[in-house]
Amino acid sequence: MAAAIRTTIRFLLNHKPVELSDVSPVKTLLDFLRLERNLRGTKEGCAEGDCGACTVLVGRLLNGVLKYESVNACIRFVGSLDGCHVVTVDALALPNGPLHPVQQAMVDTHASQCGFCTPGFVMSLYGLWMENPKPSIAAIEKALQGNLCRCTGYAAIIRAAEAVSTIADANRDPLVAERADITGKLLALRDDARVVVGEGKDRIVLPASVDDLADIYAAEPSARIVAGSTDVGLWVTKFMRDIAPVVHIGHLDELRAITEDADGITLGAGVSYTEAYPVMTKHFPQLAELWDRIGGQQVRNMGTIGGNIANGSPIGDTPPALIALGASVSLRKGAERRQVPLEAFFIEYGKQDRQPGEFVEAVHIPFQKRDDQFAVYKITKRLDEDISAVCGGFRIALDDAGIVTKAVIAFGGMAGTPKRAANAEAALVGAPWNATSVAAAMEALGADYTPLTDWRASADYRLLVARNLLKRFHLETQGTEPVRLDRKIAV
Repeated sequence: MAAAIRTTIRFLLNHKPVELSDVSPVKTLLDFLRLERNLRGTKEGCAEGDCGACTVLVGRLLNGVLKYESVNACIRFVGSLDGCHVVTVDALALPNGPLHPVQQAMVDTHASQCGFCTPGFVMSLYGLWMENPKPSIAAIEKALQGNLCRCTGYAAIIRAAEAVSTIADANRDPLVAERADITGKLLALRDDARVVVGEGKDRIVLPASVDDLADIYAAEPSARIVAGSTDVGLWVTKFMRDIAPVVHIGHLDELRAITEDADGITLGAGVSYTEAYPVMTKHFPQLAELWDRIGGQQVRNMGTIGGNIANGSPIGDTPPALIALGASVSLRKGAERRQVPLEAFFIEYGKQDRQPGEFVEAVHIPFQKRDDQFAVYKITKRLDEDISAVCGGFRIALDDAGIVTKAVIAFGGMAGTPKRAANAEAALVGAPWNATSVAAAMEALGADYTPLTDWRASADYRLLVARNLLKRFHLETQGTEPVRLDRKIAV
């Protein structure tokens, strides 16, 4: 039975309902707020999700539970907001009323200088305060990774974050106290309809379900599927690309499912980095630091594992680690599904093993065998919120005599796709896991990769780093403890 069709985007903006029947597929939330609603507290700094000046909170329901997250309005499309609650800095304090506790804390600790970045910091701290009223400094720093300030040096802002709960009780904040009311309003916006706004090519489509998505995409494979828009947003804001028609999938609960069984973890393609973090780091603690260095908090709240894979970027953060872990992807076209090993999904630059009308529906990550050793390392110019120059995932298995029975080595940033190091692996398998064998495998990496030189790193540097990361992995496995990423790396 075909889904009913609605021709408007509906959401809550601060205290008011919004219903739009005429929305461009490339209209960003930032432009909508500033140019159409005159809400100028949300600022444009970078227009690429890096500086955080445009930070707002977006509340959304997952299985009926309302959760607010900080997001970058500059790369969030209005079409993706159906059924959401958008909260901007303009609504925190009532007209002629007292400042919001987060704002007051910023004033009291002298945490604002030029003021341009301040609204974004306020919104990021607001999101943190609701989730964690008494955060540690580490939690504060993590929440602020995606916010840049060129004046204060951040110390005063951290003091503001610590001071908020001395000013007010987070449980009495309107977004907490009124959560049941907002949940009811958002549930009332859900009608299980397919949303279609616009005509012809210039359309926004929100499927009613995953089955509806499969029908839509099979019928129109040239459409652009958008999950978190952390990359596609830049296609619009920086490269002025035409991405219509757009099919948004962030609202589909089915694609945000996380399941565990005896074999491993399955993530729906719409699961965000933030949502995946607890289960992934529980079973693979070596991933904790990598996950914390994927963009900033706003990017992790928006970006999805499925999108990172489907995008096919050679410098995507998750594929090297997931390939090393033996992950596979579930591809769907209409009612048909097939499983593909992740390493085989990437064919060449800009090309994946995905037929017209076929989309990534889920990612499966098998659990490691007890004695497998695994690590992942990300090398960047700056520590936080930076794209990899090189990212490497490593996994080995040894027999009782210390002979390598399995070796999986995968790198991003070394080729046109995330790619396994077949020659280096062959040099290890059947050999003792010692310095001599590792040195031979390091040398073999030169036959596996011909990296490019770009502004992030030279080809020679990339190859040297790849070799040294393999050596580092070997050295770290010589201890009695499992390989852990307990040190931060930036070059």
